[in-house]
Amino acid sequence: MDHKIELLAPGGDVDAIKAAIIAGADAVYCGLDTLNARNRASNISFEQLIGIIRLAHQYDCQIFLTLNVIILEREFKSIAKLLSKLVNTTLDGVIVQDIGMFNIIKKHFPTLDIHASTQLTTHNIGQIPFLKKLGASRVNLSRELNLREITAINKVCVEHNVLTEVFVHGSLCVAFSGLCYSTSASVGNSGNRGRCSQACREEYETTPSGNNFPLNIKDNSAFFDLPALIEAGVHSFKIEGRIKGANYVHTVVDSFRKQIDGFLNTGELTEDGERLYKVFNRDFSNAFLRGDLNQSMFIDNPRDNSKVHAVSKFTPDSSQSISVVQIQDVEQNLQADKNTIEAEVVKKIKHLSIEKIPLTLSFAGELAQPLTVTVTRDINVTSFSVEQDTFTVSSTSLLRASENASIDKATIEKRFKSFNNAEFLLTELNCDKLNAGLSIPFKELSALKHEIANTLNNSVKVLPEVTLPALVNHAKADIAPKLSMLICDEADVKLADITAADIYFKLPDAYKRGCTKYVDFLQANPRLIPWFPAVLIGKDYDVAVNILEQVKPKLIVTNNTGIAYRANELGIKWIAGPFLNTTNSYALLAMKEDFDCSGAFISNEINAMQMKNIARPENFKLFYSIYHPILLMTSRQCFFQQSVGCEKPRIDNGCMLSCDKSTSITNLKGVSFAIDKQKAGYPSIYNQDQFLNMEIIDDLSHLFDGFMIDLTNIGAGDKASPDKALLISHFEELLNNKSADKQPLNNLVPESTNIQYHNGL
Repeated sequence: MDHKIELLAPGGDVDAIKAAIIAGADAVYCGLDTLNARNRASNISFEQLIGIIRLAHQYDCQIFLTLNVIILEREFKSIAKLLSKLVNTTLDGVIVQDIGMFNIIKKHFPTLDIHASTQLTTHNIGQIPFLKKLGASRVNLSRELNLREITAINKVCVEHNVLTEVFVHGSLCVAFSGLCYSTSASVGNSGNRGRCSQACREEYETTPSGNNFPLNIKDNSAFFDLPALIEAGVHSFKIEGRIKGANYVHTVVDSFRKQIDGFLNTGELTEDGERLYKVFNRDFSNAFLRGDLNQSMFIDNPRDNSKVHAVSKFTPDSSQSISVVQIQDVEQNLQADKNTIEAEVVKKIKHLSIEKIPLTLSFAGELAQPLTVTVTRDINVTSFSVEQDTFTVSSTSLLRASENASIDKATIEKRFKSFNNAEFLLTELNCDKLNAGLSIPFKELSALKHEIANTLNNSVKVLPEVTLPALVNHAKADIAPKLSMLICDEADVKLADITAADIYFKLPDAYKRGCTKYVDFLQANPRLIPWFPAVLIGKDYDVAVNILEQVKPKLIVTNNTGIAYRANELGIKWIAGPFLNTTNSYALLAMKEDFDCSGAFISNEINAMQMKNIARPENFKLFYSIYHPILLMTSRQCFFQQSVGCEKPRIDNGCMLSCDKSTSITNLKGVSFAIDKQKAGYPSIYNQDQFLNMEIIDDLSHLFDGFMIDLTNIGAGDKASPDKALLISHFEELLNNKSADKQPLNNLVPESTNIQYHNGL
C-alpha cells in the first residue's frame, strides 16, 4: 500500500456535510445555490461554505465545490465574481464539467485545484492527457467502467500525475453521464445543467417482458470490491448522494470508513455491509465494476428497498411464508433502527458549528501616539468553551490634533465595516479609548485595515477581483453556410455523386480487436470525413486511434476528447462534435488554444438567444446540426432486457457487434420513445420526433459556416426513412434561397420538432 486512500462523501446540505465530517470522510463535495449538477439538493450559501471549510479543516477533511454544469455565455461575468471570492478562501478544489470553465480557471485563477467531473464521461486513456492539459489534477471516471479498464486508465493517470476517483456507492444512471438529454429535449430540464428529471426512474406502460420501470437500475455498491480498487491504483472512493439526508450520509460514510480502515489494518474486509440496507437503497449491484452487465442490475421499483430487504432477511428461504403480523414486526424493527440512527446522528453533529467567527475591533490612541487596533476573534468555538486569539496593529504615523478632520466612530465604522463578511461577524467596534479631536492620514487607516485583513488571512495575500477581458468575436468568411451530411451506411457513399457537400462518415462505437476494415474503407474514399463517436472504451479506443494513425485524414469530427488529443498530436485538423456539449466562447477558445481545434458544433441544447453572443476564435468555424434524431440517452447496459426481453442473460462483445434491435416504450402520459441499437453501437433511446430546424437558417446564418443533416437512419426504429436524395436537394435549395418553400421538407419529415431551439437551457 504506497498511496493514500481518500473517502469522498456527498454533502447536499449543512447537516449532511457535518454528518460526513464526523463519520470520517477525508473530503466532502458540495454545491452552492447555482452552477452545480444537483439542483434538487438543498445546497448551501457562500457564507455557509466558509464555515464548512473551517469546520472540515479542523477535522483534517477537505472540501470540494461542485461547479459541474455546462456554462452559458451570459454567466461568465458572475462566475468570475464567484471564483474571485473562492480563490481567497482555503477551499481545496472545484469540480468542473465545462471546457470553458477549465479555461478561465487555469488562466485567471491558477491557485484553484480543478477536478474533472463525471459529467465529462472520462472512459479512455486519451482523455487523461486532454484533461491534464486543460488543468485537471484529478478525474472522476465513468461509472460504467470495469476493473480492468480502470486499471489501464489509472496507469496513464500516474504517468501524467493525475489522481483518479471512482464512485463506490449510491445511485447509478442508466445513461452515460454527460450524454443524457432525456428531459432537455422536451422541457429544457437538462442533466447538463443540474436539472435531471430522472426519466429513467419513471413508470412506463407494462412492457412485453412484464416490467413497469424498464430503465430503473439498482444502486451501485463496491463495498466488497475495495481491495480490487486499491490494487487498481484508485485514489478516491466517491460516494454519490447529494440529495440524501444526514442519516443516509453518516451511515454510508461510517460503514465505508470502517471497511477501508479494517482492510488497511488487517488485510481483510471486516464489515458485512448490512447497515447500508437500513437507509435508502434500490438494492445493490457491482455489475459495471465486475464487467458483468446482466439482467439482475435492474429492479422494478425506484423507491426505497430497505423494507423489502429486511423482510427477505427474515425469510432467507423463499419457500417460507411470512404472516402480515411478522411483516409488520420486521418493518417496525427497521423503523426503530432508523430512528436510532437519526438520534445518534443528531447527537453527534449538534455541537459542530459553522457560524461566523465573532470579531471585535478596539481602537485606542492619544495625541502624539500611534493609533492602535486590538483585534480579538473567537476560535475553536464549541458548546463547552470558547478560545480567543488577540493581536494588535499600530499606525506608522502619530496622531495629531485636528478639529475638522478628526477620526470619529462614524469614520471608523465606514472604513472597517467590511470585516462584517462571510467569515467574520463584527460584534463590536470599540472607540472608548480613542481620544476626540485627533487625526491621522486616511492612507494610514487603509494600511491598518490591510494589515488586519492580512493577519486574519494567515498572511496569505488577498487576491483582487478578476474582470474577464472582452473576447474578440472574429468574423467568418463572408460566404453562405455550406451543407454537410452524416452517413453511416457504406452504400450511402454514392450520395457524393449528387452533391458537393461535405460528407461525414460515422464510425462505430465498438470494433473487433485489431479491426482494419475502416482503414481500408476510408483510404478508398478520401472524400469522407471520419466522424468519431462520444464513447470509445478500451480496445474500441485503440482501434479508433489506429484508424487515425493509418488513414491520417486531413480533417475529422470527434465527439470524444481522447480522439481529439491524439488527432492534435498527429497534426490532424479536428472539429468538436455536438456531444462535447459546447455552449460558450471560452470552451471554443480552450479547444483552439490548447489543442488547435479548427471548429465546433454548437450544442443543440441551447436556443437562438443563447447562441447569439458566442464569440468565434480566429480562424475557427462554427457548425450546427439542423436535422437529426433526438438522442435522449446512451447506455452501456441493454435496454431490450426489460422492454421486449432478450434470450441472453448478459451483454457480451457479440451483442455490441451484432445486435440491431429496435422497439419503443411508452410512459404513463402516453408519450412513446424509440429504443434503437445499431450493429457495433451502444443501446440508445430517442424521441419519436426528428429534430428539424429550418428557422435557424433565417435567424443565424451569419453565425455559422455550416449546417449539417443526419442521414444515418439511427433512432428511426421501424419508421420508413425519407428519400435521402430528396432531403439533400431540398436542404441545398433552402440554404441557397432562404425564401424557398419549406413545405416539401415538412412533408418529408412529418414527425419533427425544434423545441430545443426555442426552450434552450
